[in-house]
Amino acid sequence: MTDAMPQAVESNVPQVTPRERLMDAATRLFCKNGINATGIDAIVSEAGTAKTTLYKNFKSKDDLVDAVLKAESEAWRGWFIAAVERAKTPREKLDSIFPALKSWFAEETYYGCVFINAVGEHSKDETRLRDITIRHKSFVLKHISGLAEAAGAKKPDFLAHQIGLLMDGAIVAAMVTRDPTVADAAGMAANALLDEACGPPKIRRTRRAGLQGGAAALAKEDLSVVD
Repeated sequence: MTDAMPQAVESNVPQVTPRERLMDAATRLFCKNGINATGIDAIVSEAGTAKTTLYKNFKSKDDLVDAVLKAESEAWRGWFIAAVERAKTPREKLDSIFPALKSWFAEETYYGCVFINAVGEHSKDETRLRDITIRHKSFVLKHISGLAEAAGAKKPDFLAHQIGLLMDGAIVAAMVTRDPTVADAAGMAANALLDEACGPPKIRRTRRAGLQGGAAALAKEDLSVVD
């Protein structure tokens, strides 16, 4: 008599593939230690896979780097857009950029921008990583430009470029100093640019009247910020 084989238990939890483990490991190591300082051996060790598995999924280390940067771009852009779109008006969304960055800077695993770091640690003649970085930055600036136009800026692309420069400066400063509050200073500078380009936020005054306890209530003044 033989023992019965145990029945497989169905699970709704998706299995992590070797490719995903390699991507996750490479992302952590690239962000923390840099691309050049991270070798294939370190990646497969971190991922718990064999070197042959890496080369079954990626043609080379450069291929892995490209895949990681593409995934990081999609993830960061998704986070950034979700963070600013929580606000109501275009101006409020623009004002929320640097508070969002501040929360990112405060994370224990913050190591700066993987795109800025990638370009910085490679030769100036390296165009592949520079092109990937420019595409990433262009997408972010396009979203900011759309918000700037909706907020009333006459030169939304130029304003987006100015805000983008402040963002990059804050990102690098936070990486060097480990001080999340650099976002506050950058945010104040951005606010001055927004006031100049779009005008200061307007105050809308409305009056509401109602009945309370059977008697006419005093009219209440409601102040709210609008674009």
